[in-house]
Amino acid sequence: MRIGHGYDLHRLEPRPPHGSGRAFVLGGIHFDHPAGPVAHSDGDALLHAVTDAILGALGQPDIGQLFPDQNPANEGVDSSRFLHEAARRMRDAGYAIGNVDCTVICEEPKISPRREEIAANIARILGCQPSAINVKGKTHERVDAVGEGRAIEVHASALLTLMK
Repeated sequence: MRIGHGYDLHRLEPRPPHGSGRAFVLGGIHFDHPAGPVAHSDGDALLHAVTDAILGALGQPDIGQLFPDQNPANEGVDSSRFLHEAARRMRDAGYAIGNVDCTVICEEPKISPRREEIAANIARILGCQPSAINVKGKTHERVDAVGEGRAIEVHASALLTLMK
Protein backbone atom coordinates (compact mmCIF):
# COMPACT_ATOMS: atom_id res chain seq x y z
CA MET A 1 0.00 0.00 0.00
CA ARG A 2 1.03 3.59 -0.61
CA ILE A 3 -0.53 6.71 0.93
CA GLY A 4 -0.37 10.24 -0.44
CA HIS A 5 -1.69 13.64 0.56
CA GLY A 6 -2.68 16.45 -1.78
CA TYR A 7 -3.54 20.06 -1.07
CA ASP A 8 -4.67 23.00 -3.14
CA LEU A 9 -5.90 26.52 -2.54
CA HIS A 10 -7.19 29.03 -5.06
CA ARG A 11 -8.16 32.64 -4.63
CA LEU A 12 -11.78 33.28 -5.67
CA GLU A 13 -12.80 36.41 -7.54
CA PRO A 14 -15.91 37.55 -9.35
CA ARG A 15 -16.17 36.35 -12.91
CA PRO A 16 -15.58 38.74 -15.81
CA PRO A 17 -16.22 41.55 -16.37
CA HIS A 18 -15.97 42.35 -12.63
CA GLY A 19 -12.95 40.13 -11.86
CA SER A 20 -10.65 37.48 -13.24
CA GLY A 21 -12.31 34.39 -11.74
CA ARG A 22 -12.91 31.42 -14.02
CA ALA A 23 -16.06 29.31 -14.06
CA PHE A 24 -16.44 27.46 -10.73
CA VAL A 25 -15.62 23.79 -11.35
CA LEU A 26 -15.11 21.30 -8.54
CA GLY A 27 -14.37 17.62 -9.09
CA GLY A 28 -15.12 18.21 -12.76
CA ILE A 29 -18.64 19.44 -11.95
CA HIS A 30 -19.72 22.97 -12.87
CA PHE A 31 -21.40 25.07 -10.17
CA ASP A 32 -23.48 28.18 -10.76
CA HIS A 33 -21.54 30.61 -8.57
CA PRO A 34 -20.73 34.30 -9.05
CA ALA A 35 -17.06 33.84 -8.10
CA GLY A 36 -14.51 31.45 -9.47
CA PRO A 37 -10.88 30.48 -9.05
CA VAL A 38 -8.03 32.60 -10.29
CA ALA A 39 -5.85 29.97 -11.93
CA HIS A 40 -3.75 29.11 -14.95
CA SER A 41 -5.74 25.92 -15.67
CA ASP A 42 -9.49 25.68 -15.03
CA GLY A 43 -8.69 25.99 -11.30
CA ASP A 44 -10.45 22.80 -10.13
CA ALA A 45 -8.89 22.68 -6.66
CA LEU A 46 -10.41 19.28 -5.88
CA LEU A 47 -8.97 17.53 -8.94
CA HIS A 48 -5.64 19.26 -8.28
CA ALA A 49 -5.52 17.93 -4.71
CA VAL A 50 -6.52 14.39 -5.73
CA THR A 51 -3.92 14.44 -8.50
CA ASP A 52 -1.21 15.45 -6.04
CA ALA A 53 -2.36 12.83 -3.51
CA ILE A 54 -1.95 10.07 -6.10
CA LEU A 55 1.36 11.41 -7.39
CA GLY A 56 2.58 11.76 -3.80
CA ALA A 57 1.65 8.16 -3.01
CA LEU A 58 3.71 7.12 -6.04
CA GLY A 59 6.65 9.29 -5.00
CA GLN A 60 6.47 11.10 -8.35
CA PRO A 61 6.70 14.79 -9.29
CA ASP A 62 3.77 16.95 -8.23
CA ILE A 63 1.19 18.62 -10.46
CA GLY A 64 3.20 21.85 -10.67
CA GLN A 65 6.25 19.99 -11.92
CA LEU A 66 4.33 17.93 -14.47
CA PHE A 67 2.03 20.72 -15.64
CA PRO A 68 3.81 24.02 -14.94
CA ASP A 69 1.72 27.17 -15.02
CA GLN A 70 4.41 28.83 -17.14
CA ASN A 71 3.52 26.45 -19.98
CA PRO A 72 0.98 28.11 -22.31
CA ALA A 73 -0.38 24.65 -23.20
CA ASN A 74 -1.82 24.43 -19.67
CA GLU A 75 -3.74 27.74 -19.93
CA GLY A 76 -7.41 27.07 -19.14
CA VAL A 77 -6.95 23.30 -19.50
CA ASP A 78 -9.55 20.95 -17.99
CA SER A 79 -8.00 19.59 -14.78
CA SER A 80 -9.35 16.11 -15.50
CA ARG A 81 -6.36 15.89 -17.87
CA PHE A 82 -4.05 16.09 -14.84
CA LEU A 83 -5.98 13.42 -12.95
CA HIS A 84 -6.06 11.13 -16.01
CA GLU A 85 -2.26 11.38 -16.16
CA ALA A 86 -1.92 10.59 -12.44
CA ALA A 87 -4.24 7.59 -12.90
CA ARG A 88 -2.19 6.38 -15.88
CA ARG A 89 1.02 6.64 -13.85
CA MET A 90 -0.66 4.80 -10.97
CA ARG A 91 -1.73 1.90 -13.20
CA ASP A 92 1.68 1.79 -14.93
CA ALA A 93 3.29 1.45 -11.49
CA GLY A 94 0.99 -1.50 -10.72
CA TYR A 95 -1.36 0.24 -8.30
CA ALA A 96 -5.10 0.82 -8.05
CA ILE A 97 -7.21 3.10 -5.89
CA GLY A 98 -7.94 1.72 -2.43
CA ASN A 99 -9.81 4.87 -1.49
CA VAL A 100 -9.63 8.65 -1.77
CA ASP A 101 -10.82 10.95 1.01
CA CYS A 102 -11.34 14.65 0.22
CA THR A 103 -12.21 17.68 2.30
CA VAL A 104 -13.36 20.79 0.45
CA ILE A 105 -13.30 23.94 2.56
CA CYS A 106 -15.33 26.92 1.35
CA GLU A 107 -18.28 28.97 2.51
CA GLU A 108 -20.13 28.83 -0.80
CA PRO A 109 -21.23 26.99 -2.83
CA LYS A 110 -22.44 24.21 -0.57
CA ILE A 111 -20.84 20.90 -1.52
CA SER A 112 -23.08 18.35 0.18
CA PRO A 113 -26.01 18.55 -2.28
CA ARG A 114 -23.67 17.51 -5.11
CA ARG A 115 -21.12 15.35 -3.31
CA GLU A 116 -22.35 12.06 -4.84
CA GLU A 117 -22.17 13.55 -8.33
CA ILE A 118 -18.63 14.81 -7.63
CA ALA A 119 -17.52 11.46 -6.20
CA ALA A 120 -18.98 9.58 -9.17
CA ASN A 121 -17.11 11.82 -11.61
CA ILE A 122 -13.79 11.38 -9.79
CA ALA A 123 -14.38 7.61 -9.68
CA ARG A 124 -15.08 7.58 -13.42
CA ILE A 125 -11.80 9.36 -14.14
CA LEU A 126 -9.85 7.04 -11.82
CA GLY A 127 -11.59 3.86 -12.98
CA CYS A 128 -12.79 2.83 -9.53
CA GLN A 129 -16.10 2.43 -7.75
CA PRO A 130 -17.78 5.62 -6.47
CA SER A 131 -17.81 4.05 -3.00
CA ALA A 132 -13.99 4.40 -2.99
CA ILE A 133 -14.29 8.20 -3.20
CA ASN A 134 -15.39 10.31 -0.23
CA VAL A 135 -16.03 14.04 -0.57
CA LYS A 136 -16.84 16.23 2.43
CA GLY A 137 -17.70 19.92 2.46
CA LYS A 138 -16.67 22.11 5.40
CA THR A 139 -16.77 25.82 6.08
CA HIS A 140 -14.01 27.88 7.63
CA GLU A 141 -16.42 29.53 10.08
CA ARG A 142 -15.99 32.91 8.36
CA VAL A 143 -12.31 33.04 9.41
CA ASP A 144 -9.59 34.30 7.01
CA ALA A 145 -9.79 34.39 3.19
CA VAL A 146 -11.48 30.99 2.95
CA GLY A 147 -14.09 31.90 5.55
CA GLU A 148 -14.71 35.25 3.87
CA GLY A 149 -15.42 33.50 0.55
CA ARG A 150 -12.25 34.81 -1.09
CA ALA A 151 -10.60 31.39 -1.44
CA ILE A 152 -11.25 27.66 -1.63
CA GLU A 153 -9.05 25.06 0.05
CA VAL A 154 -8.96 21.29 -0.53
CA HIS A 155 -7.18 18.41 1.19
CA ALA A 156 -7.13 14.89 -0.28
CA SER A 157 -5.64 11.60 0.83
CA ALA A 158 -5.21 8.63 -1.48
CA LEU A 159 -4.57 5.03 -0.52
CA LEU A 160 -3.16 2.99 -3.38
CA THR A 161 -3.06 -0.80 -3.34
CA LEU A 162 -1.17 -3.24 -5.53
CA MET A 163 -3.28 -4.49 -8.42
CA LYS A 164 -4.18 -8.17 -8.25
